[in-house]
Amino acid sequence: MNHDRLRKQLDFIFEVDKIKSIIRKTKLFDKSRFENDAEHSWTVCLMALAMKEYANFTVDIEKVIQMLLIHDVIEVYCGDTFLYAKERESIHVKEDEAAKKIFGMLEADQRDFYYKLWCEFEARETNEAKFAAVFDRLEPLLQNFKNEGYTWKANGITKEMVIAKNSYIADGSEELWAFARSLIDESVELGYLAEKE
Repeated sequence: MNHDRLRKQLDFIFEVDKIKSIIRKTKLFDKSRFENDAEHSWTVCLMALAMKEYANFTVDIEKVIQMLLIHDVIEVYCGDTFLYAKERESIHVKEDEAAKKIFGMLEADQRDFYYKLWCEFEARETNEAKFAAVFDRLEPLLQNFKNEGYTWKANGITKEMVIAKNSYIADGSEELWAFARSLIDESVELGYLAEKE
Protein backbone atom coordinates (compact mmCIF):
# COMPACT_ATOMS: atom_id res chain seq x y z
CA MET A 1 0.00 0.00 0.00
CA ASN A 2 1.19 3.48 -0.89
CA HIS A 3 0.60 5.38 2.34
CA ASP A 4 1.41 8.77 0.80
CA ARG A 5 -1.27 8.21 -1.85
CA LEU A 6 -3.77 7.11 0.79
CA ARG A 7 -3.03 10.15 2.95
CA LYS A 8 -3.66 12.45 -0.02
CA GLN A 9 -6.92 10.67 -0.76
CA LEU A 10 -8.02 10.99 2.86
CA ASP A 11 -7.02 14.66 2.99
CA PHE A 12 -9.11 15.17 -0.15
CA ILE A 13 -12.09 13.44 1.50
CA PHE A 14 -11.69 15.52 4.66
CA GLU A 15 -11.60 18.68 2.55
CA VAL A 16 -14.57 17.89 0.32
CA ASP A 17 -16.56 16.87 3.39
CA LYS A 18 -16.86 20.62 3.98
CA ILE A 19 -19.46 20.56 1.20
CA LYS A 20 -21.93 19.57 3.91
CA SER A 21 -21.65 23.12 5.24
CA ILE A 22 -22.30 24.86 1.91
CA ILE A 23 -25.92 25.99 2.12
CA ARG A 24 -27.88 26.38 -1.10
CA LYS A 25 -30.66 28.87 -1.85
CA THR A 26 -33.39 26.24 -2.13
CA LYS A 27 -35.32 24.54 0.64
CA LEU A 28 -35.83 20.81 1.01
CA PHE A 29 -38.93 19.24 -0.51
CA ASP A 30 -40.57 19.30 2.93
CA LYS A 31 -39.79 23.06 3.31
CA SER A 32 -38.16 22.47 6.71
CA ARG A 33 -34.79 24.11 5.97
CA PHE A 34 -32.32 25.04 3.27
CA GLU A 35 -30.51 22.23 1.50
CA ASN A 36 -26.73 21.81 1.62
CA ASP A 37 -24.54 20.88 -1.33
CA ALA A 38 -23.95 17.31 -0.15
CA GLU A 39 -27.68 16.68 0.06
CA HIS A 40 -28.15 18.15 -3.40
CA SER A 41 -25.42 15.91 -4.84
CA TRP A 42 -26.91 12.78 -3.25
CA THR A 43 -30.42 13.59 -4.47
CA VAL A 44 -29.41 14.31 -8.06
CA CYS A 45 -27.40 11.06 -8.17
CA LEU A 46 -30.42 9.07 -7.05
CA MET A 47 -32.65 10.92 -9.52
CA ALA A 48 -30.31 10.12 -12.43
CA LEU A 49 -30.18 6.46 -11.42
CA ALA A 50 -33.95 6.19 -11.03
CA MET A 51 -34.79 8.14 -14.19
CA LYS A 52 -32.18 6.81 -16.61
CA GLU A 53 -34.97 5.60 -18.91
CA TYR A 54 -35.81 9.20 -19.84
CA ALA A 55 -32.41 10.00 -21.39
CA ASN A 56 -32.48 11.09 -25.02
CA PHE A 57 -29.71 8.60 -25.74
CA THR A 58 -27.75 5.75 -24.21
CA VAL A 59 -25.67 6.93 -21.26
CA ASP A 60 -22.97 5.45 -19.07
CA ILE A 61 -24.89 5.92 -15.82
CA GLU A 62 -21.80 5.29 -13.69
CA LYS A 63 -20.09 8.25 -15.35
CA VAL A 64 -23.21 10.40 -14.90
CA ILE A 65 -23.20 9.61 -11.18
CA GLN A 66 -19.48 10.32 -10.92
CA MET A 67 -20.07 13.74 -12.46
CA LEU A 68 -22.95 14.51 -10.15
CA LEU A 69 -20.99 13.42 -7.07
CA ILE A 70 -18.12 15.82 -7.81
CA HIS A 71 -19.81 18.66 -9.72
CA ASP A 72 -20.21 20.94 -6.70
CA VAL A 73 -17.16 20.07 -4.56
CA ILE A 74 -15.49 23.19 -5.94
CA GLU A 75 -17.95 25.20 -3.87
CA VAL A 76 -15.89 24.32 -0.79
CA TYR A 77 -13.60 27.12 -2.05
CA CYS A 78 -15.88 29.42 -4.01
CA GLY A 79 -19.28 28.95 -2.39
CA ASP A 80 -22.65 28.41 -4.02
CA THR A 81 -23.63 31.03 -6.58
CA PHE A 82 -27.37 31.42 -7.03
CA LEU A 83 -28.44 30.31 -10.50
CA TYR A 84 -30.18 33.62 -11.22
CA ALA A 85 -27.47 35.89 -9.77
CA LYS A 86 -25.80 38.42 -12.09
CA GLU A 87 -22.34 37.21 -11.09
CA ARG A 88 -23.26 33.72 -12.33
CA GLU A 89 -22.11 34.69 -15.83
CA SER A 90 -18.54 35.46 -14.67
CA ILE A 91 -18.07 32.78 -12.01
CA HIS A 92 -16.42 30.18 -14.26
CA VAL A 93 -12.83 31.43 -13.77
CA LYS A 94 -13.22 31.33 -10.00
CA GLU A 95 -14.78 27.85 -10.18
CA ASP A 96 -12.02 26.57 -12.46
CA GLU A 97 -9.37 27.79 -9.99
CA ALA A 98 -11.26 26.05 -7.18
CA ALA A 99 -11.43 22.82 -9.21
CA LYS A 100 -7.68 22.86 -9.85
CA LYS A 101 -7.03 23.49 -6.17
CA ILE A 102 -9.31 20.82 -4.73
CA PHE A 103 -8.53 18.08 -7.25
CA GLY A 104 -4.87 19.09 -7.00
CA MET A 105 -4.83 17.53 -3.54
CA LEU A 106 -4.77 14.12 -5.23
CA GLU A 107 -1.95 12.41 -7.08
CA ALA A 108 -1.69 13.20 -10.79
CA ASP A 109 -3.80 10.33 -12.14
CA GLN A 110 -6.79 11.06 -9.90
CA ARG A 111 -6.27 14.83 -10.08
CA ASP A 112 -6.43 14.73 -13.88
CA PHE A 113 -9.37 12.28 -13.94
CA TYR A 114 -11.57 14.37 -11.64
CA TYR A 115 -10.62 17.71 -13.17
CA LYS A 116 -11.36 16.39 -16.67
CA LEU A 117 -14.67 14.94 -15.44
CA TRP A 118 -15.62 18.26 -13.85
CA CYS A 119 -14.74 20.14 -17.05
CA GLU A 120 -16.80 17.68 -19.08
CA PHE A 121 -19.80 18.28 -16.83
CA GLU A 122 -19.40 22.05 -17.13
CA ALA A 123 -19.13 21.93 -20.93
CA ARG A 124 -22.37 19.90 -21.32
CA GLU A 125 -21.27 18.48 -24.68
CA THR A 126 -21.20 14.71 -24.07
CA ASN A 127 -24.29 12.56 -23.56
CA GLU A 128 -23.34 11.93 -19.94
CA ALA A 129 -22.79 15.62 -19.20
CA LYS A 130 -26.08 16.58 -20.86
CA PHE A 131 -27.94 13.96 -18.84
CA ALA A 132 -26.21 14.88 -15.57
CA ALA A 133 -27.14 18.52 -16.15
CA VAL A 134 -30.82 17.52 -16.35
CA PHE A 135 -30.89 16.72 -12.64
CA ASP A 136 -28.72 19.60 -11.49
CA ARG A 137 -31.47 21.85 -12.89
CA LEU A 138 -34.54 19.68 -12.32
CA GLU A 139 -34.03 19.15 -8.59
CA PRO A 140 -34.26 22.85 -7.59
CA LEU A 141 -37.20 23.28 -9.93
CA LEU A 142 -38.98 20.42 -8.16
CA GLN A 143 -38.06 21.89 -4.78
CA ASN A 144 -39.62 25.21 -5.71
CA PHE A 145 -42.74 23.46 -6.91
CA LYS A 146 -43.00 21.43 -3.68
CA ASN A 147 -42.33 24.42 -1.41
CA GLU A 148 -44.75 26.76 -3.20
CA GLY A 149 -42.09 28.79 -4.99
CA TYR A 150 -40.15 29.83 -1.92
CA THR A 151 -36.87 30.72 -3.66
CA TRP A 152 -38.60 32.07 -6.76
CA LYS A 153 -40.77 34.42 -4.71
CA ALA A 154 -37.94 35.51 -2.40
CA ASN A 155 -35.79 36.54 -5.37
CA GLY A 156 -38.34 37.92 -7.83
CA ILE A 157 -37.86 35.09 -10.32
CA THR A 158 -40.23 34.93 -13.30
CA LYS A 159 -41.43 32.19 -15.63
CA GLU A 160 -39.26 33.57 -18.44
CA MET A 161 -36.15 33.41 -16.21
CA VAL A 162 -36.88 29.84 -15.13
CA ILE A 163 -37.33 28.70 -18.73
CA ALA A 164 -34.16 30.49 -19.87
CA LYS A 165 -32.00 28.95 -17.14
CA ASN A 166 -33.46 25.45 -17.35
CA SER A 167 -34.28 24.86 -21.03
CA TYR A 168 -31.15 22.79 -21.64
CA ILE A 169 -32.80 20.02 -19.62
CA ALA A 170 -34.19 19.12 -23.07
CA ASP A 171 -30.65 18.42 -24.34
CA GLY A 172 -30.47 15.46 -21.98
CA SER A 173 -34.12 14.50 -21.71
CA GLU A 174 -36.91 15.91 -23.84
CA GLU A 175 -39.43 13.96 -21.75
CA LEU A 176 -38.24 15.46 -18.46
CA TRP A 177 -38.16 18.94 -19.99
CA ALA A 178 -41.77 18.53 -21.14
CA PHE A 179 -42.64 17.49 -17.59
CA ALA A 180 -40.68 20.44 -16.16
CA ARG A 181 -42.49 22.86 -18.51
CA SER A 182 -45.82 21.55 -17.26
CA LEU A 183 -44.70 22.15 -13.66
CA ILE A 184 -43.56 25.66 -14.55
CA ASP A 185 -46.96 26.43 -16.09
CA GLU A 186 -48.74 24.92 -13.09
CA SER A 187 -46.53 26.96 -10.76
CA VAL A 188 -47.70 30.14 -12.47
CA GLU A 189 -51.34 29.05 -12.20
CA LEU A 190 -50.91 28.28 -8.49
CA GLY A 191 -49.17 31.58 -7.77
CA TYR A 192 -45.79 29.99 -6.96
CA LEU A 193 -44.05 31.73 -9.87
CA ALA A 194 -44.64 35.15 -11.42
CA GLU A 195 -45.59 35.20 -15.10
CA LYS A 196 -43.72 38.49 -15.64
CA GLU A 197 -41.77 41.07 -13.65
